[in-house]
Amino acid sequence: MARGKEKFEPFLLAVLSHRMEAINREMVNTVMKASRSAVIKNSRDMSCGLLTYDHRLLCVEDVVPVHVTALELTTKPISGFFDDIKEGDAYLNNCPYTGGTHHADLTVCVPVFCEGEPLFWALSRSHHADIGAPIPTTYLPEAKTIYEEGLHFPCMRVQENYKDRADLIRMCRMKIRVSDLWYGDYMAQVGACRTAERRLKDVVRRYGRDTVKTFIEAWMDYGKRRAIAEIRKLPKGSWTYETRHDPVPGVADDGVNVKVTVSIDPKTAMVTVDARDNGDCVPGGINLSEACATASCRIGVFYNLDSSIPHNDGSASRVRVLLRDGCVVGRPRYPVGTSVATTNVNARLINAVTCCFTQIGRPHGMGEFSYSQAIGEAVISGVDTRKGRRDYVNQVFIGYGSGPGLVGHDGWLLSGAACDGGQMALDSVEIDESMYPILVESRHLAIDTLGAGEFDGGPAIEGVYGPLTGGTMTAIWGSDGDIGAPKGVLGGHDSAPSSNWKRNRNGRLEKQVPFGAADCVPGEVLRFVTCGGGGYGDPARRDPARVAAAVNRRWVSSERARDVYKVALAKAANGIDWTIDQVGTQRLRDSVT
Repeated sequence: MARGKEKFEPFLLAVLSHRMEAINREMVNTVMKASRSAVIKNSRDMSCGLLTYDHRLLCVEDVVPVHVTALELTTKPISGFFDDIKEGDAYLNNCPYTGGTHHADLTVCVPVFCEGEPLFWALSRSHHADIGAPIPTTYLPEAKTIYEEGLHFPCMRVQENYKDRADLIRMCRMKIRVSDLWYGDYMAQVGACRTAERRLKDVVRRYGRDTVKTFIEAWMDYGKRRAIAEIRKLPKGSWTYETRHDPVPGVADDGVNVKVTVSIDPKTAMVTVDARDNGDCVPGGINLSEACATASCRIGVFYNLDSSIPHNDGSASRVRVLLRDGCVVGRPRYPVGTSVATTNVNARLINAVTCCFTQIGRPHGMGEFSYSQAIGEAVISGVDTRKGRRDYVNQVFIGYGSGPGLVGHDGWLLSGAACDGGQMALDSVEIDESMYPILVESRHLAIDTLGAGEFDGGPAIEGVYGPLTGGTMTAIWGSDGDIGAPKGVLGGHDSAPSSNWKRNRNGRLEKQVPFGAADCVPGEVLRFVTCGGGGYGDPARRDPARVAAAVNRRWVSSERARDVYKVALAKAANGIDWTIDQVGTQRLRDSVT
């Protein structure tokens, strides 16, 4: 077989690349089936990936974008800290100053030796419901430093010779709430990495070490060539976009401005994302880690390229990310807090990059994704008294936002924020209620919340839940989009903002602050409305049949169909559905042309 990457047999390239994808998916399934926390097994707030031993992204499939798009930063420090990495080792890394995303995303890293040579890293990253912070949540916007966030593992060796380091595990069990749950989640991650280790060894035994090493180079080159071809289709130029995170009292009283400039050079086939023109780190946990800032800049670009391009080191090499030290969306300056790095300001950064492409004009770009962390995504905690007394801590995903409109497509229903990319899942009500002493009174799509456009953003979701039995349930959340709702583009409309409420026993609703906490006893409930997605293009150009379909789904009111989309509707013969009044619609649309 030819050794040159340019001559690697194409069918074998396809076979081996799909084999790597299958290994990654098996890792994901292992974590989902073996984990104990609902935030991991129910909501899929976890990811797995494969790297080469020299820290190049090889394969990530069916995983959360912000977790993996700068995954190489997680293993690079391990090689610097340890000169005795060996088979049977496993390492923990959740530290934002050693390549982690934020401290709740605990990453297990396993070096994979094949025939005595280290060839790969297998990684499993899961968002843990608790990591030992002073209060039962992993989102701490007011935490000025990492000293207030809980446990950090800056590349700690947690296993040797395939066995846990008992002292390190004992420390974690002492510090972390619901430690049995945490240990089960950790072991699920170890199991996923060890499964990948066995599968990768099998691949090398079957095809030979030299063939696999040649495949790696050919696969990276293929990703690079595909990205180059796509970038060369784009126009040359630079575009800038700004957005602003809602105010966070005591941390960023005026909000956080996020500004990026995207420059495209088709000749060199490079896209440069410059995020340096932003403010310094703020005294709280909403600063981005380097891993999140790097990943988000790449994600915004990849959202605007052909989705079949492999997301590996080759394609990533065509995106140059410029960050500034000590910047709120750059490289944080130790020991500033970053506990909310994966979500809020991070989602603003991704939206800013995607909307730079929108300024190129049709058919490029998209509206703004929904923003996140309303009460429907709160971390809940308390004591479950249904069978004795059992402490619980978990982040629920009862309510989720939706994606933006883009040319040819409406927003992805319940895709979540831009950092999630549709890879996380809405909780099962039945599973949540079986695992935790809560009752979900209602959950439904909220009418007239989507960003209208020729291509609509997705609608928001509205819900109500509270404690069912026992004592107090504490909910902690950090909502963005209550003030600065996701924007539409190129004539598309903004979505409705998010909102958060508490209903007391007397039935009175009390509006909650965007970043806050609430204690609820049985008879009290929390109510939320998430953001929708921003629209793309003038709503008056939308296909009237699609408008009528949205009205019949109860996503859009007939009044909004008339006033915003300029579509006249009439009741169908069944007295329930709506049909298009063709003459009235033509009259409405003629009035705006």
